[in-house]
Amino acid sequence: MARHWFLVATLLGTTASAAPAQDALTPQSARAALHKAVGFFRNKVSAEGGYLWRYSHDLKRREGEGRAGRGTSWVQPPGTPTVGEGLLEAWLTCGDPTLRSAAVDAGHHLVNGQLLSGGWDYRIETDPAKRKTYAYRIAGNPEGRNRTTLDDNTTQSALRFLMHLDRALGYRDKQVHFAVEYALDALIKAQFPNGAWPQRYEEFPDAKKFPVRKASYQAKWSRTFPQQRYYSFYTFNDNSIADVVKTMIEAREIYGKLKYQVAAEKAGDFILLAQMPDPQPAWAQQYDLQMHPAWARKFEPPSVCGGESQGVMRTLIFLYRKTGREDFLEAVSRALKYLKASEISQGRLARFYELKTNRPLYFTMKYELVYTDTDLPTHYGFQVGSKLDSIESAWRQAKRVGPSRPLDASRLATRKRRKLTPAISRRALAAITAMDSRGAWVEMGELRHQGGGREKARIISTQTFVGHIGALAAYLGSRE
Repeated sequence: MARHWFLVATLLGTTASAAPAQDALTPQSARAALHKAVGFFRNKVSAEGGYLWRYSHDLKRREGEGRAGRGTSWVQPPGTPTVGEGLLEAWLTCGDPTLRSAAVDAGHHLVNGQLLSGGWDYRIETDPAKRKTYAYRIAGNPEGRNRTTLDDNTTQSALRFLMHLDRALGYRDKQVHFAVEYALDALIKAQFPNGAWPQRYEEFPDAKKFPVRKASYQAKWSRTFPQQRYYSFYTFNDNSIADVVKTMIEAREIYGKLKYQVAAEKAGDFILLAQMPDPQPAWAQQYDLQMHPAWARKFEPPSVCGGESQGVMRTLIFLYRKTGREDFLEAVSRALKYLKASEISQGRLARFYELKTNRPLYFTMKYELVYTDTDLPTHYGFQVGSKLDSIESAWRQAKRVGPSRPLDASRLATRKRRKLTPAISRRALAAITAMDSRGAWVEMGELRHQGGGREKARIISTQTFVGHIGALAAYLGSRE
């Protein structure tokens, strides 16, 4: 994101003896810097309008959550949807047509990466040979990989950006508008009869094979990882369902179609079904088709979860505000009481609580399931911060204020004007000063997937790009 002006000199691995001169900042210099940066990202960095997460300063090495080539983009944030949202927000802030054009490019790239199953995989390929391995809706192979992923806000972030772009363009871009409707309808078809969604899917469920059940404790569960494919289970992990709920509610507000809110509310019904009975009235990461807490990866056992349960409670509060259903708030009340009593220390919860006994569960470095936290793997957090006080405050406020009024978001997005402040000027000046002659912002960071571990290197980050163009747009869009 945007850097504070007094830290900018370190972005290129150098130091400055004094702050840059304020007279370097003018509307002309800000607009020139904005155009140079967007031009560099579009023409040198992007893969036909798509973006990754990080690049070496010379663009020879590229990566998202994995190593990537020149023709690959990433959908999972902070990839293409993140950059697209940044470009769109900047355009709505200052009205520069260069930003609009770049945002549309990012949108069309996502359209070309949409799968026949309706959503998106983690990555999009632009090379014709590689595209043949995917079931892209446009110029793809129907027999190729067709796995829509809801993990890590992947499909949801792409869809929300396209919805925002669709609205900002007045619903006149037929490619974007059709892709949005196609994705939303596919998500509704992918919803299980009980209201859940899987982490990933390739086909739509047969309702006859998925009876609606309440969550329950299995008589026995294996303490040994079964090496099963868990992505088709009913999944809360990584906020998968929460992100779909928010997407559906926003779709209802942008397009005015009740079916999207119905899908979100049906997901709320699943959350109520998935709340475990006493003595642990909270939620698991994922459930098998018998509605028992289930294994996911080898370090994610069947359990009641301190992290996911907090996200679920926030989703229930959100749904109450949008629907007025009191049963959503009642479920939060029960879970809060249980989780507060389960804190392992002040402000800390275990990620996994053993079913029925409520003992915290951990793994050793050799992935043996134990009750002690003295030999933990370092790649994963087996304890999480407790945000229960904040959640309880939001719950009380929701009870006091009641449901919110439906938003009228169907109108066209409009310019976002603000008053010029010293902080806006400082951030814009920092962006200009930090830019190199190409229009790139280079900083010290990590390349994590190049075969050498977390290598410290001079990198170009999509998040930094988004922050700086936002700062320049804020300055250009401000008024004295």
